[in-house]
Amino acid sequence: MVGLVLVSHSARLAEGLREMVAQVAGDDVPVATAGGTDDGRLGTSAPLIAEAIRSTLANSADDVLVLVDLGSAVLSLELALDELTPDQRERVRVSDAPLVEGAVVAAVQASVGATIDEVADAAMEARGMAKAGAG
Repeated sequence: MVGLVLVSHSARLAEGLREMVAQVAGDDVPVATAGGTDDGRLGTSAPLIAEAIRSTLANSADDVLVLVDLGSAVLSLELALDELTPDQRERVRVSDAPLVEGAVVAAVQASVGATIDEVADAAMEARGMAKAGAG
């Protein structure tokens, strides 16, 4: 099964999205969040992201798709990946899909047993949905 890690500069946003994803895709998809900094402020934290990835892998996920809210979160994510073992890093895919749309579509795909490639592709297809909604 593919699990998801939702990275946001806001812990509340990440938790709200996790709740939404669970309602859409069910509780069978492992979803972890890494929102905010270690001291609860806006921002991102490499240790929190690394722990979210490790916990998702430990929670029966074969692979993990990580989605982030803003480009600057990628820097923390890269540091987080350095904290993982080589085996863990091999099981992580990073997506630049839009956070909300990508997470919902990815979770639905994961809930039906899709592979990491299928889940990541579905999340990327959500990019077009996000642009269509904004236009």
